[in-house]
Amino acid sequence: MDLIPSAALAATLGPASAGYAAAAGWLAGRLRTRRGVRTAYTRKVFHFLIFTAAAGVHLLWGLPGVALFGGVTSLAVLYAVMRGAGFPFYEAMARPGDAPHRTLFILVPLATTALGGLTSNLLFGDLAFIGYLVAGWGDAVGEPVGARWGRHRYRVPSLAGVPATRSLEGSAAVWLVGTLAAALGLAALGLPLATLIGVALACGTAGALVEAFSSHGLDNFTVQVAAALLAWLLLS
Repeated sequence: MDLIPSAALAATLGPASAGYAAAAGWLAGRLRTRRGVRTAYTRKVFHFLIFTAAAGVHLLWGLPGVALFGGVTSLAVLYAVMRGAGFPFYEAMARPGDAPHRTLFILVPLATTALGGLTSNLLFGDLAFIGYLVAGWGDAVGEPVGARWGRHRYRVPSLAGVPATRSLEGSAAVWLVGTLAAALGLAALGLPLATLIGVALACGTAGALVEAFSSHGLDNFTVQVAAALLAWLLLS
């Protein structure tokens, strides 16, 4: 598996990745600190932008490109963590409800995102990007929908004793948008419509079910792997 980007790719994609990650972080931070948008939304704005870009990078440059993009983005997140409370980008990612472990629930998803992407590439190759899209889009809407419209809540496991709940409404949003994201990704592969719909439904359903039972902070790994696995099983 080729993981290391070439010097030419690093010279072009590296600065572009840094600019993109900085812009995404700036937007999320500005929404949080200047506009007063809740962290449930600003965190997922960044989440959506990064996962979507990773899928595009994967299609264009494969795993070396994703590794470079992910590494640069990770450095941007770690910089925000280093700046800590009060820094706009940090506040856009750090949920008040995760206190006193707000930083932990930035670092754990960061690590599980990277591990999920690497695992999906190792096991499922070119179809790993379907996992990026299902996790990036489905999970991105689940928390905001649950925060705004969630009425039927259920508890999920969590790290460090931080109470965590999800909602049936949020899980339904994960399924719907995850299915749509998988369909768009599969369309890029030129699949016949009937095959595309069936595989997309399977990927979206797998992502939603796994997300519903995953420990708080670990779903960036589990959703990616589950969606990519279903795509691989049905298309290989």
